[in-house]
Amino acid sequence: MFNSAKIELKSDDEIRQMRKSALVVASIHKALDAAIAPGMTTGELDDIARDVLQSHGAKSNFFGYYDYPRQTCISVNDTIVHGIPGEQVLQPGDIVSMDCGAVLNGWHADACFTRVLPGGDDAVRERREKLSAITKEAMWRGIAAMATGKYVSDIGNAIDDYITSLEPAVRPDIVEDFIGHGIGTQMHMAPDVLNFRTAGRGPKLKTGMVLCIEPILAQKSQAYRTLGDGWTVVTRDGSDACHWEHQVALHSGGVWVLSADDGGAAQLAKYGIDVVPLD
Repeated sequence: MFNSAKIELKSDDEIRQMRKSALVVASIHKALDAAIAPGMTTGELDDIARDVLQSHGAKSNFFGYYDYPRQTCISVNDTIVHGIPGEQVLQPGDIVSMDCGAVLNGWHADACFTRVLPGGDDAVRERREKLSAITKEAMWRGIAAMATGKYVSDIGNAIDDYITSLEPAVRPDIVEDFIGHGIGTQMHMAPDVLNFRTAGRGPKLKTGMVLCIEPILAQKSQAYRTLGDGWTVVTRDGSDACHWEHQVALHSGGVWVLSADDGGAAQLAKYGIDVVPLD
């Protein structure tokens, strides 16, 4: 179940370098969040991401990855992951997950956030906002578990325990085939970071680990299909999906959310966890 490849452990100085690339992704997120609106195309959002990357002297680590054709993945409504930006016009009330990456000075970054656009049917929009809030909370529960746990599997356990604690009427399904990962000199590295509870404990959490924690949830069933472009993954039942992700370092002094401007301080304080920045 777990990737058995050697885990790349980073020094504090290397984590500081990774913080720079992660903040490029944070800048992309801020630019997209400021611009996104009904009537825009997903391709226009991708162009904004490209401009932010260029302004920081960075490149997208998505573009060209197994021939992926764009800078970002933008997944709308029933698209679970890997939505290719293009001519799709965003509609009022859409739920949009924006997964962005950067590589700067050889260090990779990867993080995703979701927005529900204003307008549209009130009930649909409220349901989508609830799905996004649950997914975001699941992510932070996983990050808190990285700060306090002993094993990588503690992250998935925390996410799963939170989701299964919800009332059935609002409980989404964890999409188990898409998981978090280590990151560093490559975008996807060991260890696998599962979003669900397993019998195995996996590797121990160690100083120098940098992980992408990214729960991906479907409103109803996690069953999916991949479209003919070979990338876009959608729910089989047409229900909505949502994706949140942060890049988190465990260093000599504690935990630091590299892709959050405040290092994750505001969110992790809710769990009694103090962020320890290295800058």
